[in-house]
Amino acid sequence: MLWKGFQRPKRVEIDTESLTPTYGKFSAQPFERGFATTVGNALRRCLLSSIEGAAATAVQIEGVLHEFSSIPGVKEDVTDVVLNLKQIPIRLHSDEPRIMTLDVSGPKDVKAGDLGGDPQIEICDPELHLATVNEEGRLRMQVQVQRGRGYVTADKNVDESLGIGWVPLDSVHSPVKRVNYRVETARVGRMTDYEKLTMEVWTNGTITPEEAVSLASTLLKEHLSIFIAAEDAARGIEATGASEASEADVLLARNLEEFDLSVRTANCLKNASIQTLRDLVSRSEKDILEIKNFGKKSLEELQELLGRLGLAFGMDVQGGADLGA
Repeated sequence: MLWKGFQRPKRVEIDTESLTPTYGKFSAQPFERGFATTVGNALRRCLLSSIEGAAATAVQIEGVLHEFSSIPGVKEDVTDVVLNLKQIPIRLHSDEPRIMTLDVSGPKDVKAGDLGGDPQIEICDPELHLATVNEEGRLRMQVQVQRGRGYVTADKNVDESLGIGWVPLDSVHSPVKRVNYRVETARVGRMTDYEKLTMEVWTNGTITPEEAVSLASTLLKEHLSIFIAAEDAARGIEATGASEASEADVLLARNLEEFDLSVRTANCLKNASIQTLRDLVSRSEKDILEIKNFGKKSLEELQELLGRLGLAFGMDVQGGADLGA
């Protein structure tokens, strides 16, 4: 049997004494030599890059046209205010972009908790400093918040539906701030050539370290499952029913999440229940543009993707498609 004589970790131990909502220490043993490093590195990369979170993606400040302006009556300039906005740990209970608002007069030390206007947005550090308004000053602004993964550049956060005066921001969506892991020698009976994996995870408080590790592990498991299915197919076991599908059908069945689409485009398609390439190409460009908050830039992004794959909008794919046509 495949696992005969092969040591695997039995459970994950959590250091409850040091556990906080933003820090967790986890350990597992025994691993066969080399496996602790393999698992630790994969989990670390997944934790830092692939866990979804919310962040500020655009801002509109009254009287300000660009990011390098000053704000009358406010100590900080726009750049400083934007940097402070990016530090706010946000929990968004919606798949769609939402708007926070702020309208304060001085003198006042403006904090993240002063932002409001949407019950779907939860600020996890309301005491975070945003700006200092003097006696004669007034600060009015709106902030767009949306979900995403990793680092997103400002040009991908452009939202044409917001109108004039909005400044797109580069955004860091990952709720995981830092991950360390180390590998030590572990003993099983008299044998000492096994390994122990210890991981430390720091988050921004929007998710707990336990949740982050669980999500990263699930994501890795789902990616590896296709190789298990491939082995089953080689043994003559029908794992997914796709072994007899044509090359075109396999391509059209691919989920759009596999492609590097901008956060806004991905969210619009998800809200319209367009999940696969088949769903996408079966619609016309007119149908796509009628999706709420979907703009011309997002359409051009999809046209480029389909052209690269040899596909187009408005294809008849009900009975399969011939990509060579």
